[in-house]
Amino acid sequence: MSVGKRLVLIFSSMLVLSWPALAEPKPSEPSQNKYSPSKLTVEELRIPQAKQALPEVMAIHQARISTFEKQLQQVRNFTALTQVILRHGHAIWQEAAQSLIDSDDYDDRPLYWARLQMLAALKNSKTFQQLFSMQQEELLWKFELLSRGQQDVKFDKKTTYKILLTGFDPFHLDKNIDQSNPSGVAALALDNAFLSLDGQSVEIETLIVPVRFKDFDQGMIESLLQPYFTKEKVDMIITVSMGRSDFDLERFPSLRRSSKAPDNNNVFTGATADNPIVPMLKQALLKGDEFVEFSLPVNAMLSVQTPFKVNDNRTVTTLNKKFAAKSLAELKRETSVQGSGGGYLSNEISYRSLLLRNSYQPVMPVGHIHTPRMSGYNRDQLEQIVKQLKTMLTKASVTLH
Repeated sequence: MSVGKRLVLIFSSMLVLSWPALAEPKPSEPSQNKYSPSKLTVEELRIPQAKQALPEVMAIHQARISTFEKQLQQVRNFTALTQVILRHGHAIWQEAAQSLIDSDDYDDRPLYWARLQMLAALKNSKTFQQLFSMQQEELLWKFELLSRGQQDVKFDKKTTYKILLTGFDPFHLDKNIDQSNPSGVAALALDNAFLSLDGQSVEIETLIVPVRFKDFDQGMIESLLQPYFTKEKVDMIITVSMGRSDFDLERFPSLRRSSKAPDNNNVFTGATADNPIVPMLKQALLKGDEFVEFSLPVNAMLSVQTPFKVNDNRTVTTLNKKFAAKSLAELKRETSVQGSGGGYLSNEISYRSLLLRNSYQPVMPVGHIHTPRMSGYNRDQLEQIVKQLKTMLTKASVTLH
């Protein structure tokens, strides 16, 4: 592993949604039945519909899924089941990244649906159902992290800079079952990539995170990112998500959830324009200022204005007003309703990453980018988005000299 500078970028993948106001922050109860680790989730219950609507997508990793199902039937204890999880959780991530490169299809949906089919198979297996709830939770958590690339992040190319890209799953699937997500596509397309610029070299590794409030509340983002602020001591973290019509550099992320939109399990937080909610970090409310400011190399990124426009977005909403803030000082006494990145999980991953930055690496460039939005799946548009984003990252890397 290189001792040179390291660069971490994280790709979120959410649409910018809604923006509330505030009262005293209290976490709300999920709007669905009590969670059980052995019960199929709303996401997993969409699998039959996806098989009908997307037969070619669903077939891409069928061999892996079938092998996984057969091995689940053969194991008889927790230890053996754990080994199956470790083997196939890691393998499906590697297989998906390689498949996207080989097929040149710029498609993140095969991995998303394969993961859900494998999770459903795990929950339906006899050995899993016989475990204690705590053991079930542990196995589900392991599989989630592995199948999202956690163990595949290996900076071994001896480059000057290191980049970690993280994307989000597709979302809003009840509206459009064939929805893709540009940030997830970017994560798969750029995994293990190598860039060269001005005599410097850059290595890219990637992750994809879920569109679920529960995972954020349990500390998944902190678990994934904290090592790169501490042990790895990287040089830059960028969260990226699908948003509006252009690329937007989101300057002022905010503390509170304010979107009324549900997550991928159709869980609502209870947030509204009159009741923005402070999210959880494990068993406590997330603590931090109402607004934080990113530290991206803005001018370098703004130099890449084609094929999509790139904006330095400063617009926020507070309890008192909506406006384009000139500085963080203007927001000191305001109550956050919506950050420049919105009031959904894309804003939140940015906020959480900046809290980590402020705690561990206060001079590190960290921030959030929204990609242009798209409906459904459009290969050519996805390729344009990924290539422009790659150019923006290259320009940003030059500033670290």
